Amino acid sequence: MRVVVMGGTSGIGRATALQQAAAGAEVIVTGRDEQKLAAIRGQVAAAERVDGTDEAAVAAFFDRTGPVDHLVLAFSPGAVGLGPLAGTDMAGIRAAFDGKLFPYLFAIKHARVTGSVTMISALSARAAIPGSAVLAAVNGAIERMVSPLASELAPLRVNAVSPGVIDTAWWSFLPDEQREAQFAEATKTIPAGRVGTADDVAAAVGYLIGADYVTGKVLPVDGGATVA
Repeated sequence: MRVVVMGGTSGIGRATALQQAAAGAEVIVTGRDEQKLAAIRGQVAAAERVDGTDEAAVAAFFDRTGPVDHLVLAFSPGAVGLGPLAGTDMAGIRAAFDGKLFPYLFAIKHARVTGSVTMISALSARAAIPGSAVLAAVNGAIERMVSPLASELAPLRVNAVSPGVIDTAWWSFLPDEQREAQFAEATKTIPAGRVGTADDVAAAVGYLIGADYVTGKVLPVDGGATVA
């Protein structure tokens, strides 16, 4: 089984790549940071430098790679666009879309996938969190395109995993103490009683990869936060 994880050198993407490799898959990881690529190369079948924001580079990658069974899209520009809309300039808004939504579209457009596509979105698509309008727009667009793509690309399966508060480097824009305080506050309202880990989300991706009769779905992995 061949699995491509784009954006697979850190956080959720990296955890997914390592879990799939441990399960016996031939895993190909892409990323932009050469140091992070070097760190994961010995643990997966291949790790290539690909700029997901460059459609031509994405197309060339899939031309080289050929058919794959499963594609996982875990691009993330970080907390770009986070904050009140009135204080967010258009460059930040465009960067949020350019760093995630458009790379997802480029990959789906050019990949030769036979089994499934799984996208990583986020809880912001479904939550009323002040300061998250831009993130909600990006992730909401990703979640909304799941069902039409599942219909359009059938029998290829198309799904998304929508993480809640996950302890990854995405939160590195906050100082350590502030980040821990944020996690502690979030834990009070999460029914699962803790923030999530990258491995939690990777396990959900693994489920969708193997779930041959599941398509067109968005799977929340948020500890019940949206239920609360």
